[in-house]
Amino acid sequence: MIAMKNDATRNERLKAALRDNLKRRKAQTRVRGQASAAAETGDAGERPNAKPDRDADG
Repeated sequence: MIAMKNDATRNERLKAALRDNLKRRKAQTRVRGQASAAAETGDAGERPNAKPDRDADG
C-alpha cells in the first residue's frame, strides 16, 4: 500500500516537473523567435532580454 502511495507521489512530482520544463522551453523558444525577428528587421533596440527568468528550483 505504501509503495502505491509513493508511486503516485512520484508520478505527481514528475508530471509537475515535466509541465514546468515544457513551459520553460516554450518561453525560451518565444524569446529566441523574437530575437531573430528583431535581428531580421533591424529592431535591435526593441529586442527583449535573451535570458528568461529561471525558477528557484533550477
